[in-house]
Amino acid sequence: MNISSAIPARRDETGPAPGRPLIPRKKGVAAPLPFRFPAHSIEMDAPNRHAELFYLQKQIQAQTPMVIVLEDGERIEGCIEWYDRNALKVRGRTKTLVYKSAIKYMYKLGDSGQ
Repeated sequence: MNISSAIPARRDETGPAPGRPLIPRKKGVAAPLPFRFPAHSIEMDAPNRHAELFYLQKQIQAQTPMVIVLEDGERIEGCIEWYDRNALKVRGRTKTLVYKSAIKYMYKLGDSGQ
C-alpha cells in the first residue's frame, strides 16, 4: 500500500490541505466550540500581560521560592519552573501544574502574604 492510496485526493481549492484526511461529519450537527477558561478573556490588555511574563521570567531565573495561594485557600510552596498562557509548573515537594485561573495570589516565600 502506498501513501497516495491512503490519503484522499484533493477535489478543489476549498477542501482540506493535501495530506490531511477528510473527517466525516454528520449533517445537522454543529462542530463543538473551542474550550476557553472563563477567568481569562480573549482580549487581555498587553501591558498587564507583558508585566506578568516579565515577573514570572524573573522568578524562574532567580529560582525564587514562592507561595501560591489558590482560590480554595490551598497554599503551594516552591519555585516556578515553567509557565505558559494558562498554567504554571511549580517545583516544591512535588512537581505541580497549577492553572492560572485557580490562583488567587502569589508572593515570595518570606514576605507576608496577608
